[in-house]
Amino acid sequence: MKTASRIEACVLPSLNKTLRGVLVTQIEWGFDSPILRACVWASLLLMFLSSGAARAADVKAETLKAWSDYLAAANAQMQQRMSAAHPFLSADEDPAHAAKLRSGEILVFPAAQHIPKRVPSGLIHDWYGEVFIPDVTLLNVLKVLRGYGCYKEVFKPVVVDSRVITSSESQDQFYMLLVNESLISKTALDMDFRSSYFRVDDRRAYKISQSTRIQEFAGYGTDHQRMLPPDQGTGLIWRVYDITRFEERDGGVYIEVEEIVLSRDIPASLRWIVDPIVRRVSRGSVTTTLRQIRDAAGLAPKRGERSAECGRSFAGPTCAWCNSASPSR
Repeated sequence: MKTASRIEACVLPSLNKTLRGVLVTQIEWGFDSPILRACVWASLLLMFLSSGAARAADVKAETLKAWSDYLAAANAQMQQRMSAAHPFLSADEDPAHAAKLRSGEILVFPAAQHIPKRVPSGLIHDWYGEVFIPDVTLLNVLKVLRGYGCYKEVFKPVVVDSRVITSSESQDQFYMLLVNESLISKTALDMDFRSSYFRVDDRRAYKISQSTRIQEFAGYGTDHQRMLPPDQGTGLIWRVYDITRFEERDGGVYIEVEEIVLSRDIPASLRWIVDPIVRRVSRGSVTTTLRQIRDAAGLAPKRGERSAECGRSFAGPTCAWCNSASPSR
């Protein structure tokens, strides 16, 4: 009741004035107070609903065209990393950068200055994340990433269900149910992905993962729960695409990921407050994911062992890289 009373006190009197005050406090206090976060999101929800912007946002053809063009540019940049003229890892471009990773830092930053990038009727969120995992091998990392049945343990509480659909030596399809609960709402996404793995040499590899189906639940967790058709709903996430590079050296494994997400646009009247929060949430999400991978890779079972956390091996049944002592040329 105390929390509800404080939220009411934040939201009801002079909404716009309160939002400005909350934003100033966010900057000064680092947005670390649960009460403060509740005030922000409750206020945003009321503004969102009153503006009429919360209506269903179906993805448009011009939005998907812009998404496709953006991915083509991202993949072209990735291919440059395959040439001898360019370092495979961006950390190799700056010795101080690599030293931060080896000291235990997780580095996350936007791919460009104006992220999220506005496209017709949508936003593209593009973030880089880097981590160094000491005392592990590429084999350990691949066991984690290709152990899709364990995602609900490795990436909890956001991933509440996960399983492999099909698996081959270099390509997998898998399923995840993502649920995000806040004080005022619950969002659930039913998602299928395809991941393709590419081996550069004994110590380097990369993978490309992309969503192949995303469906939103309306009324998740209620008696009226139902799954919406693809590309319909609130448009919080329409598409997901990531490019991840791995290199084993210096007594561990470097991981660099580029996480790209397509979502609906933000109404112009709300951008001044929503944009900083979206950037903060995006940075935190990538940081948390890399931390969870780092923690799980240190616990990944050796060949033939089973995971105590999820009751099955991290390695996929047909994963040639995971079932051998080390990848061969």
